[in-house]
Amino acid sequence: MSIVLASGSPRRHELLKMIGIEDFITIVDTAEEVLSFGLSPEEQVSRLSQQKAGNVALLCSTDDLIIAADTLVYIENEPLGKPESESDAIKMLTKLSGRKHSVYTGVTLIKGSTRVTAAEKTDVYFRKITDSEISAYVQTGEPMDKAGAYAAQGRAAVFIERIDGDFYNVVGLPLCRLVTLLKDFEKTL
Repeated sequence: MSIVLASGSPRRHELLKMIGIEDFITIVDTAEEVLSFGLSPEEQVSRLSQQKAGNVALLCSTDDLIIAADTLVYIENEPLGKPESESDAIKMLTKLSGRKHSVYTGVTLIKGSTRVTAAEKTDVYFRKITDSEISAYVQTGEPMDKAGAYAAQGRAAVFIERIDGDFYNVVGLPLCRLVTLLKDFEKTL
């Protein structure tokens, strides 16, 4: 059996290693993510992680354990994915400035015909960010591959007044939830 991380995210890679999962391979799902209208944030990220895990499972052995996650930022029920341009990142950060938003991550585990999915929510409160701070941050390039256009574990840490929930969920992989799922998953195999 191999453990397969269905993600190209260096942050998720580091987080798995941080909790002691050292021996795994990475396979990136290259299918385009499409949001579905009418789903709750939890349903949306769960569906996206299920699709990612399912696509990667097709490339693996039925003995392999697939771990997939998908993260979206929501502000007032509007999903914010990864910015498509610097101007898009500026718009997202301006919208988040001085406000609370929620980060949702769906996590799916697949091994053979056994599948389990869960979603995690964390509320994040940004201080008021000036236009010049936003511009300088966007110029670093850091926000360009991040949901909501920021990295809580990076330079955007100075924008965050407080977090209610799992910090690692904001980074992209809710570690407590993942470990709980792995333990429950072992019982079903």
